Amino acid sequence: MARGLPLFVCLGAAVLTSACGKAEGERKKPPPPLVVAVGAVRHRFVDVIEAVGTARANEQVTIASPVTERLERVLFDDGMAVGRGQLLAVLSQGQEDAQLRGAVATETQAGQQYDRIKNLYDRGFATRAQLDQQVALTEGARASAASARAAIGDRMIRAPFAGYVSLRTISAGMVVTTGTPLVTVSDLSRIKLDFTVPETKLQALRVGQPIEALAAAFPEAPFAGTITSIDPVIDPSSRAVLVRATLPNPGARIKPGMLMTVRVQAAERDADAVPELAVTGRGDARFVYLVTPEKKARQVPVKTGLRDGGLIEVSGLPAGARVVGDGVIKVADGMTVRVRGDKPRVPKTASAD
Repeated sequence: MARGLPLFVCLGAAVLTSACGKAEGERKKPPPPLVVAVGAVRHRFVDVIEAVGTARANEQVTIASPVTERLERVLFDDGMAVGRGQLLAVLSQGQEDAQLRGAVATETQAGQQYDRIKNLYDRGFATRAQLDQQVALTEGARASAASARAAIGDRMIRAPFAGYVSLRTISAGMVVTTGTPLVTVSDLSRIKLDFTVPETKLQALRVGQPIEALAAAFPEAPFAGTITSIDPVIDPSSRAVLVRATLPNPGARIKPGMLMTVRVQAAERDADAVPELAVTGRGDARFVYLVTPEKKARQVPVKTGLRDGGLIEVSGLPAGARVVGDGVIKVADGMTVRVRGDKPRVPKTASAD
């Protein structure tokens, strides 16, 4: 019996070691990954065209001196609001005044002479040739007077439309030459916003379409406007089309030259959507993992579209399918998964005989 004891001890140790190894192996086997399964939802997606544009004044003109002359008066201040026809500056016009007085005197004399000859002609004491000659002299005198008045008018610088003047760079007494810029007048009641759009988006644009523009100076106050014109010619170098929108500008907050971000709502549609994290990619292909009734992850290809609020537009999903919305990085095609919120299956026990 003493000789059989070591053999019994060895057999017991071997069985115990085998059982411990089996239990340790079972403990090392990880459970299936826990994932969140979600179904596709219907979501309204808005196709938005984004661009960058430059603000321009509704009307803007730089008035230059029509002649070489001395500035007598400057009648505007920096950034002043002006009305249509308002006098802004006056150039010296001494010679023109003298010429106008002489032309007016000649015109008056020619008119009186015409009246006398016309009276004689009606009574038969003057010829038709004499009357025609005096008519020509009278018209010439009138033309000379009109020319003198126009020369004076050229020296009276007026605003062509209502708006705001630029900063003043001229002073009374200085001599300006022909073509010297005197003042810039800008109509800021409305703003023209020019931006370019790729030709591939041209079919989504139309005149009258609403737009939203945002300026860096007013990040919390977007400006609304409408598309007023689309250039009929596409730039062959950039393959883009120039679009112009008009924005109301109360308070003249938008300044010409501002860089503005433009958003155009091109189209709206309802489509199936899943969380963005549910979609994986390889090259140009996009996939999601379906959760089968057997709690298996099955990889299926889908087509994706717009993104909005953490959702992405997808097509190609079977009706009623559930996809892995959270935990995608833990699963692979064909892998068993545990779905959060699902009750675990209870295995059926054999009935007693």
